[in-house]
Amino acid sequence: EVQLVESGGGLVQTGGSLRLSCAASGFTFDDYAIGWFRQAPGKEREGISCISSRDGNTYYADSVKGRFTISSDTAKNTVYLQMNSLKPEDTAVYYCALADETSLYLPLSVILSNMDYWGKGILVTVSS
Repeated sequence: EVQLVESGGGLVQTGGSLRLSCAASGFTFDDYAIGWFRQAPGKEREGISCISSRDGNTYYADSVKGRFTISSDTAKNTVYLQMNSLKPEDTAVYYCALADETSLYLPLSVILSNMDYWGKGILVTVSS
């Protein structure tokens, strides 16, 4: 059974930083993509970043580009999201999700709409 577990969330002041982790386990395919999503109260879920284990390519939504950095430790099957210069509007529940290798022919921006497995989410609160 594929499992994704997020960690690293919490409360931070405006301008601060947090690093989220997503640990993936229980899968047998060689390659995958992991994406980060967020959902703020009363808003739709937004795909904000994605990384491919095959080639390390990354994707960022405009809302986080230049402030967030996605990275991976393939040996640990763990993906990180370094979030800097946080703003109150970054407050949301953050989810990681995994797409298996059958989706890797797609652009990462499209893979975000084709995730197969999801974590339970973790809350990030940015105080003003």
